[in-house]
Amino acid sequence: MAAGLVATSCAVTDDGGEDEARSPFTGEAVEPGPVLAVKLDNAPDARPHTGLASADIVYATQVEGGLSRLTAIYSGDLPAETGPVRSARESDLQLLRTFDDPAFAFSGARSAVLPLITQSPVEAVTPESAPGAFFRAEDRSAPHNLFLRPSEALDDAPGASDASDVGFRFGEAPEGGRETNEETVRFPSASFGFAWSAEDGAWRVSMDGSPADDTAAGQVTAATVVVQYVDVHDSQFPGTPFTETVGSGDATVLRDGRAHDARWTRNSTADGTRFTGDDGERLNFATGPVWVVLAPA
Repeated sequence: MAAGLVATSCAVTDDGGEDEARSPFTGEAVEPGPVLAVKLDNAPDARPHTGLASADIVYATQVEGGLSRLTAIYSGDLPAETGPVRSARESDLQLLRTFDDPAFAFSGARSAVLPLITQSPVEAVTPESAPGAFFRAEDRSAPHNLFLRPSEALDDAPGASDASDVGFRFGEAPEGGRETNEETVRFPSASFGFAWSAEDGAWRVSMDGSPADDTAAGQVTAATVVVQYVDVHDSQFPGTPFTETVGSGDATVLRDGRAHDARWTRNSTADGTRFTGDDGERLNFATGPVWVVLAPA
């Protein structure tokens, strides 16, 4: 695909012809399907994850006590299972509007947040609405043992939007940047590490100093890592932080063993997020899974 082109359900080549279908989330040649977002536990007792390596996009966000949780985005190719699944937060709704009306699987939420979820365009999928899509793993302890069957979750969300442009661009690597073998992003009580592996052609992910493993795929990797610096402030619910993903700010984009300074912009909840380089042009991601760490500015 030509540098800087958006990956859509039908990518356009330089000569004006049509190429094979490509994911707007990864740039890979795959037919995009309905979008499923899954809220994943990330406490040490919740690891290793299942299905995390299959996610197109993974968002890492701060929750209570400075800890972290993950939101895995799937479309097209689905894992048989994913989890452990945990509860939703108010700021998830702002983030997920970039995917139009996605299916959103989670285990519950505080009572005051549930009406906000009901009023939002997301297609909520819960153990109550889709009991057959969830199951408890016998080798895990509650609350870290709730898992999801993604295909059955989507059966409960027939109105989920198909994957579409969320602002990512894929193509040739931008010029410049600095060479780096490893980057660490810290939350108050959590950390994420990304080590470049020439062997994998990707960044090997670690969490809190240990490899981020998937029960089926081994260590999780990302083709592109975005460290997006955002405003994290108190939400309207005491003790719960709110991560602002509308606005603008600084970012660092990791790809191909290099770190590139960037700016991010998202004008409204209905918009995707644009990432631009020092020259003001859209900054291309490497083809493959994308991790976005929403780090406190």
